[in-house]
Amino acid sequence: MNRTTQAEKAESFRAMHDRQHILVLPNAWDAASARIFEAAGFSAIATTSAGLSHTAGYADGERIPRADMLTLVRWIASSVNVPVSADIESGFGEDDAALTATISAIIEVGAVGINLEDSRKTAQRELYSLDEAVARIRVARAAASRAGVPLVINARTDVFLLGVGDKSRRVDLAIERLNAYRRAGADCLYPIGYLDHDTIARLAREIDGPINVMGAPGVPSVSDLERLGVARVSTASGPARVAMTATMKLAEQLRRDGSFAVFGGDVMTPQAANALMARAPR
Repeated sequence: MNRTTQAEKAESFRAMHDRQHILVLPNAWDAASARIFEAAGFSAIATTSAGLSHTAGYADGERIPRADMLTLVRWIASSVNVPVSADIESGFGEDDAALTATISAIIEVGAVGINLEDSRKTAQRELYSLDEAVARIRVARAAASRAGVPLVINARTDVFLLGVGDKSRRVDLAIERLNAYRRAGADCLYPIGYLDHDTIARLAREIDGPINVMGAPGVPSVSDLERLGVARVSTASGPARVAMTATMKLAEQLRRDGSFAVFGGDVMTPQAANALMARAPR
């Protein structure tokens, strides 16, 4: 993909966050899942850090080597025509040079957006200080600008996920951090967690920019999220775990029954699978 095309695709992806209509962003973990989501009509695709890590043989949490993550993102981005946003977790390195290298590399493999978390990948799983996290957003933006691609930065706070501070203050803390990330150059703000209706409504009101919510059991429906003012909902590792669960059940049944009936019924035929993957992206 040439840089002009990639820049245009990034701008197109940014425009999908205008809050006129919610962006439903499924998270792929390989080229086949990306093709399936594109064929289903989704206008953009994100990657899932957990799904990529599991595909490469690692647990989630930046345990996958950066080179392997980049390879998987390249396979996904080159297999579809729609914009692809890559989950780069905390950036694969704490210093500016490492983060800059990750941003430059993720652009090279064809991504036009990123998720960037504000927690350190240490045993304590603590947040970067607000000043440090803001500085990292600025580093990412500067690296993308130098590459000539207006990368769509989805700045994620792990306040809810890690249970940071007093529970009664977490919404305030998330709003403070995400508004600071917006001022630093983030395009979308991601308060990841299992959030209820009232919490999402407040976040949408008080965060000064488009927000991303994680779709999970108990979270309001897409139509309800749109009414609340949410700009984007992503699926995180949900689809990858559904696929893993289906394979686990298949394995158990095959081991138990020794029957190949599990491969029949409404399972995709070899011809359909080949047809899905044979099309060359434009």
